[in-house]
Amino acid sequence: MKQEEEVVAAAAREDEDSQLIYRIERPVYNETLIQAQLLKRKEDTTTNCQKLAEKFQCSSEKAKAAALSFMPILSWLPSYPVKKYLFSDVVSGLSTGVVQLPQGLAYAMLAAVPPVYGLYSSFYPVLLYTFFGTSRHISVGTFAVISLMIGGVAVREAPDSLLRFGFVAIYLTEPLVRGFTTAASMHVVISQLKYLLGVETQRYSGFLSAIYSVKAVLSRITSTNIATFLLGLGCIIFLYVIKVLNERFKKKLPIPIPGEIIVVIVSMGISYGLSLSKEYKVHVVGNIPTGLRPPAAPNISLLPNLVTDSFAIAIVGFSMDVSLAKIFALKHGYSVDGNQELIALGLCNFISSFFQTFAVTCSMSRSLVQESTGGKTQIAGLLASLLVLVVVVAVGFVFEPLPQTALAAIIMVNLIGMFKQFRDIPSLWRTSKIELAIWVIAFIASVLLGLDYGLLVAVTFAILTVIYRTRSPKTSILGHVANTGLYCDVDEYEEVNAAEYEGIKIFHSNSSVYFANSDLYVNSLKEKVAVCLSVWKQTETLLWGKYVNHVAEDQKNGQFGDRHGDSEEAVFLEPFSTVHSIILDWTSATFIDSVGAKAIRQVLALSPALHCTGAPAAYFH
Repeated sequence: MKQEEEVVAAAAREDEDSQLIYRIERPVYNETLIQAQLLKRKEDTTTNCQKLAEKFQCSSEKAKAAALSFMPILSWLPSYPVKKYLFSDVVSGLSTGVVQLPQGLAYAMLAAVPPVYGLYSSFYPVLLYTFFGTSRHISVGTFAVISLMIGGVAVREAPDSLLRFGFVAIYLTEPLVRGFTTAASMHVVISQLKYLLGVETQRYSGFLSAIYSVKAVLSRITSTNIATFLLGLGCIIFLYVIKVLNERFKKKLPIPIPGEIIVVIVSMGISYGLSLSKEYKVHVVGNIPTGLRPPAAPNISLLPNLVTDSFAIAIVGFSMDVSLAKIFALKHGYSVDGNQELIALGLCNFISSFFQTFAVTCSMSRSLVQESTGGKTQIAGLLASLLVLVVVVAVGFVFEPLPQTALAAIIMVNLIGMFKQFRDIPSLWRTSKIELAIWVIAFIASVLLGLDYGLLVAVTFAILTVIYRTRSPKTSILGHVANTGLYCDVDEYEEVNAAEYEGIKIFHSNSSVYFANSDLYVNSLKEKVAVCLSVWKQTETLLWGKYVNHVAEDQKNGQFGDRHGDSEEAVFLEPFSTVHSIILDWTSATFIDSVGAKAIRQVLALSPALHCTGAPAAYFH
């Protein structure tokens, strides 16, 4: 057998059916032969000290690259096309700011903090993201799910952003995030029922908090404030109609109808004109301080009490940010840097926390407004934050008569899109039962156990599904599809389509071989091949590469070992097998650990004639 690959025939030609045909024949190689004669590793003469010195060597080019990477605005602002982009960014920024104002007030109520904190959270983080973010279209600021998670934290003084574990979100599966955010939306709606009805109830958090909250509202439903309920219901109907109109006529409308700001203005006018707070006991926003507060350091001693909540909030916030940023980047043909997004979101939360803000991330509804109204860059976000600044500095007192039920209506209607994620269930049922289980577990656990423990359960379950998939891989015997180089499962396709070679078994497993599934791999191999490994004396086992076009010839005499009727070996082999060669298809295996390699070595050790070609020599020799 030659040591170099010999191409007997390699031709590409077009036949009558316009199909390309490719033929190749080569020897069967093993790892030892490849490493010894065919390939030669490059010698690396660089020492570790030299590598370290090169890594930390400073130059003007490296400094410039680091600055541009850390502050992306420096790379695009100098070449900003004013005539082409400025008008679109101005329109988009003002439209987004109009939506951001009422949402900031509403989500502050959801987070159980003073309303002005919501305005602060709609200004500082948005301003900072303009300098550090890589997405051109997302709108950073208050978000319902994050605000609710903050509201469930007993201690509020320390910022959750001091601990940024958001990188974990990179490994979260989409069904988990969607199931979790749907459950969070359920918590949000439940938490707003008391504001919609105008009743006083205790605020619950932790295990079964959703059930306790519903029970508390229902127990006080006879105390419903009719004026509050009618005003809130009217706001919900109006906002829903506006949302439907914006969706239906989005191609014809130059900008979406600002339903939220209309509701805020009208409800404030009604509240002020009819003295709803005094005459009808309707709860209003109340005092809003004018101006910005000086920075203040958070109480670091409270940090240990916030570790769990910080972890959960960071994961959810970063997941929403990166997911939405990638959607817009793909749509508009640019790229976002996940690592820089983590840095940007962390800086937005950390720096802003010194100015009485709460944790923020990107908002789906505002991001859609910013993108659909023609926003081209984060100049739109900058203008939106400046609009909020004007309100905070000059006219914050105007929002004092704003009814809380109107803010509850804004929150509820904005979550309609989140509840549409229930449509994932039929789709996942058809495509992947395991991913459906992840979605359902994430939803149920988060509703019943609370968002923090629910997320922990969901992540744990998702990891277990990965172990399950590799622990119980699909195995099959492959047959050759006539006149092709394809091999398919003989149990799945008819014999006329996929037929086995006589005397040859091609064993396929769609997973790597490691400590959790090595025993199952060997047992499945015995079952599929239907022959006891202990009686193979002259069988040749080949490890199949990506394409198998050559199999070793049959043994000279066609004998497979002595038969001893009274021995234990004979128990496994009735009748005598005609299999003389077994091919192990490892094209799907990404790794083999030491336990898996040991199991394979034990299989090989059962017969002196068994040997492997194509396997890493370090594992099997």
